[in-house]
Amino acid sequence: MRLRNAVLASASALALVLTVPSSASAATGDFLYKVGPGVPAGVADPESGKCINLFGATEKDPAFAPDNFTTSTATVFLDFNCDGDVFYVMNPGKKLGDRLKLRSVVFS
Repeated sequence: MRLRNAVLASASALALVLTVPSSASAATGDFLYKVGPGVPAGVADPESGKCINLFGATEKDPAFAPDNFTTSTATVFLDFNCDGDVFYVMNPGKKLGDRLKLRSVVFS
């Protein structure tokens, strides 16, 4: 009787592990920013752990005024390709002003 219960418990645990989906590696929500006065842009449901170069940001004119409306922490960089020493960590829900300049972002 004990062997049957142990086998049944093990089989049930294995079935549970195989049927529970793994968590998606994406932030849920929007990351918004501006690329010019009154020109909004954004990224919806960004992939976690992947550097994103921001659309509309250029070498001459970086993006600015980021709002992190995602469920993940965003690390924004002044340089493209999430490179360089100038970066800022934004918790979920954080809004920053026009003075913060950025060209790329990565989500945790």
